[in-house]
Amino acid sequence: MSAPLRPEPHIVAPEAHEARESLAGSRLRKHADFQQVYAGGKKRRSASMSWFMAPQIQPAAPRVGLTVGKVLGKAHERNRIKRRLREVLRRHVDMLPAGCDLVLHPHRSVLTMEFSKLDAEIVRILTQANAEHARAAAESSPHAGKAEPVS
Repeated sequence: MSAPLRPEPHIVAPEAHEARESLAGSRLRKHADFQQVYAGGKKRRSASMSWFMAPQIQPAAPRVGLTVGKVLGKAHERNRIKRRLREVLRRHVDMLPAGCDLVLHPHRSVLTMEFSKLDAEIVRILTQANAEHARAAAESSPHAGKAEPVS
């Protein structure tokens, strides 16, 4: 008797792994970090979520946090909301505003809305966050709003 032939293991091209960016290094995880964003940031609203943005004390890589409270449903529903948001954020991790922390508070509608609409909403929030960060950086620069001296 001969041993049954085993198919060769599927080899994945290295490009497939490189195309998928991770959100792991860009996530807020500690309670103190969330509290710092709430204390140092402003609350803003969009159609399906509220969000906070605050500058980091020591500028580093931008980070994002998700808070999904029990009021939004049972554990499996809250987990689905978080999985959907993390997937959209993973696709747009390069759009996170540099030197800022962002916290998203989704509404229950995120659970049932079309993924393309959720994607568009997150892109809109990230675009607005980048614009606000750029505006704040321009206002805090030493030459902002000052006229050049004429010689």
